[in-house]
Amino acid sequence: MEIIKKSYYARRISPLDGEYFFGYYDLQPFNGKLHLTHKADFADRLQQRFDTAQIGLLDLETEKFEELDVTGAWNFQQGAMLQWNPAAPEEEIVYNSLADGDYCGVILNIQSGRKRLLDRPVASVSRDGRYALSINFARLYDFRPGYGYARYGDPFYHHNHSSRDGVFLTDMLTGKSRLILSMQEIWEFSHAFFGDKDQKMVINHITFNTDGSRFLMLVRNFPEKGKTHDTAVITADRDGGGLFLLSDYGVQSHYSWFDSEKVIFYSGGKELDCARGWANTYILKDKTYEGEIVADGFFHKDHHMSYSPDRRLILTDCYPDAQRMQPIRIFSTGSDICVELGRFYSMPSSVTDLRCDLHPRWNRDGSMLSFDSTHEGRRGVYVIDLEEMYREFGDSLLS
Repeated sequence: MEIIKKSYYARRISPLDGEYFFGYYDLQPFNGKLHLTHKADFADRLQQRFDTAQIGLLDLETEKFEELDVTGAWNFQQGAMLQWNPAAPEEEIVYNSLADGDYCGVILNIQSGRKRLLDRPVASVSRDGRYALSINFARLYDFRPGYGYARYGDPFYHHNHSSRDGVFLTDMLTGKSRLILSMQEIWEFSHAFFGDKDQKMVINHITFNTDGSRFLMLVRNFPEKGKTHDTAVITADRDGGGLFLLSDYGVQSHYSWFDSEKVIFYSGGKELDCARGWANTYILKDKTYEGEIVADGFFHKDHHMSYSPDRRLILTDCYPDAQRMQPIRIFSTGSDICVELGRFYSMPSSVTDLRCDLHPRWNRDGSMLSFDSTHEGRRGVYVIDLEEMYREFGDSLLS
């Protein structure tokens, strides 16, 4: 692995009148010169029951913010799952909000202002915008506040794995959802790891594959005080059938689908012949125990990774080092070259889930990226134009 350290210009596109952030690394914030964002009035504590965040647009040219809505269903790590609607990517956005005393999803036409409500909040939207997956965000708040919602409590709080809670499939056209896989079914499928000890379970992350035929979820147990949770990687068909234990409970974290079968994963790789016995970055193949290490010995620390639109590059970051600096890097899957675009200071946070991960995201054609950062003293949204990098390293990176 050859690492080339550079320092490209990172331009802040958010104003200084609030705390701005987009959220997660696997959602699409770009539409031409527009960039989606959240705006909060604070960032020194976790969101509480009646706190709200603004949903809006940043203009890449004028760097002005336009508010579109306000939501009470949000957090600092993933926001309100804000994203462009793949079914109408030029004019509609999708995000989570509140309606009739519960969480819901919203599809908003930014030109007409017309809203359509989904009966459940979205956790993942298929690439064609036809379906969404939904999970229990109230339960997730009890598990990890930085990923759940604070307004309403978990109706299944006293259930370790309810038969009425789990994964829901939402029809994006009708707005109606149905339970396709219950927590009880997930427990029955995967509980062998825990032996005779019952566990309270939660779904932390869930994502469709690239053609929407299957999905992957990280299933975790609520840990006892002083202990860490364990994570199982489970995949299933869109209707909840075809369950497969891609990796049993252990160390599993961030991932990104390469196509409908392969997924890059920061994992212990416990079922793989190539596993090193510690967490690493692997390519896993769904419904098999086949896999390979990515850049052996380099991506051995947890990171947020995503493939470029042409699948030839991997955009990634890392958690703060001893000096609280975080890198943004682009790795070439073909040439084993990694270009470090820059390093950014991360302000310390009093609570783990308040941290501001960079969560770098590609634009639609791979010519630009954006990320969230606190290196100027507050949360802000930044972009790096990749034209200079391609000019310098294009032949090497894209070979």
